[in-house]
Amino acid sequence: MNDKIWKKCVEFHGHECGGLTIGYKAALYAMELLNIKMGKDCCVSRDEQLVCISENDACGVDAIQVILGCSVGKGNLLFHMCGKQAFSFYNRDTGKSVRLVLKPRPEGLSKGESFRYYQACSFEEMFDVKETKIALPENARIFKSICCSRCGETASENMMHLQGDEILCRDCYREYNRFQV
Repeated sequence: MNDKIWKKCVEFHGHECGGLTIGYKAALYAMELLNIKMGKDCCVSRDEQLVCISENDACGVDAIQVILGCSVGKGNLLFHMCGKQAFSFYNRDTGKSVRLVLKPRPEGLSKGESFRYYQACSFEEMFDVKETKIALPENARIFKSICCSRCGETASENMMHLQGDEILCRDCYREYNRFQV
């Protein structure tokens, strides 16, 4: 493990844990598999050339943000929430992609034992390497802000709904569904 990078991840996340280790090792393994070099400040992606789609919103995502520079704000950290410890990584420059899925850990480990177990695992012991299932998303777009006819708050035009003569944000819009109770 690279102590300098690990310390940056811990500082960002707030504590050491097995979950952070999962993301830390997933990010480094993805770099190896996609032949991506580490930048001088550790953060690999300054723009959107590297994309991560995480299938969870757990601790490991923080390490991915620190190491790979993927973030929600830049549009290169996306979530496909299904509760799996799985991460798909895409390199827009090369077209390569990889999906890393955490292998089951031994049963009955305490929190501390689990942390030590993940810290000791090699990449290959920790993850199954699979083909990505989700297509690479398009680059993030910048949308015009529209004012909601009802509440007066602005929202991105792609999130607005037309209902009657009103343009409504998601909070004010009421979906029509005859089967709602």
